[in-house]
Amino acid sequence: MIDNGKFGKYGGIFVPELLIPALEELENAFMKYKDDKDFNSELDYYLREFAGRPTSLYYARNLSEKLGCRIYLKREDMLHTGAHKINNTLGQGLLAKHMGKKRLIAETGAGQHGIATAVVGALLKMPTEVYMGSEDVVRQKLNVFRMELSDAKVLPVDSGSRTLKDAINEALRDWISNLDDTHYLIGSTMGPHPYPTIVKHFQSVIGREVKKQIMMKDGKHPDVIIACVGGGSNAIGIFSEFIKDEEVKLVGVEGGGNGVNSGQTGATLSVGTEGVLHGSLSFVLQDDYGQINEAHSVSAGLDYPGVGPEHAYLKVTERAKYVAITDNEAIRGFKLLSKYEGIIPALESAHAIAYLEKYAQLRENKGKTIVVNLSGRGDKDMFLVAEKMGEEI
Repeated sequence: MIDNGKFGKYGGIFVPELLIPALEELENAFMKYKDDKDFNSELDYYLREFAGRPTSLYYARNLSEKLGCRIYLKREDMLHTGAHKINNTLGQGLLAKHMGKKRLIAETGAGQHGIATAVVGALLKMPTEVYMGSEDVVRQKLNVFRMELSDAKVLPVDSGSRTLKDAINEALRDWISNLDDTHYLIGSTMGPHPYPTIVKHFQSVIGREVKKQIMMKDGKHPDVIIACVGGGSNAIGIFSEFIKDEEVKLVGVEGGGNGVNSGQTGATLSVGTEGVLHGSLSFVLQDDYGQINEAHSVSAGLDYPGVGPEHAYLKVTERAKYVAITDNEAIRGFKLLSKYEGIIPALESAHAIAYLEKYAQLRENKGKTIVVNLSGRGDKDMFLVAEKMGEEI
């Protein structure tokens, strides 16, 4: 599937020439260490003892009874820092350490990747700076505080839409100026090669665990796997082990915002067109002149006008289906899981729960076995959800 950093025609390297040596250095280090016994032993230790792997595959009995399907939740929300992001930051952090880098930088939207990078920086004794859109700084002020507690410096970005896209732009500018001692720890399966492949590699632990766990519990593969998609790391992590299993349907759920036709959406694969953003060819939200449109989602983690190139490939080859859930529907998903299972999901994951409800309500889907990747927990979103619900905490 991958040819010179591409998934079909998607992916590749579209960056200034100054970055090419750094990307080549990163690719060489990744190829050296990804199968190295000592490196993987160290990574496995931290994933287990520090992050809390393996995570459970939880049978959601109450939700299953309500919706008439056999529903499992992959509990990435129970990891240290509250989301799947720690899988990748531990991997890339150790890779940077082995490369001799002294400093970490990162971008973040919802803040979960920022927190995961901050704690890894503290763990590995590497100074860490995190770029974050100033709008997201307000929306996710609890996560900003958590990053700062781990001694990371949070750098608000006031340009553009003041969200994830602009944070990535500033992180790239920083990296170009500090290539010798700095590793840019990208948090999703986007960006120039080799980042989409690296992030997929470190997140694929999710899919490997699910395949083993579902076989132990049910003795067969699930009928459907559902995961939210912003840049796409949690989704590609759980999809990865099942891509070759054609009988398993893969569904990615984007942030529909105010509706896919409203002009205020984050549903890149639903309404976007092919283009280049942040170093790779994929689908992007853009106007007729190729100018990037602002994305919108109630979820800061899905508020991105691009998507990882492998998701673009899975879309055009029809191996995966991509759908959009609106802000209001996501709030309903947030409340649904909280009410029936006592599990409060991140707003990102709430999009997947909302689509689960719609999918399960179709007569032809009754009785199917469904795995939902619960990519994060909702602590960070409580004030925002309360505001949307017209309540106060």
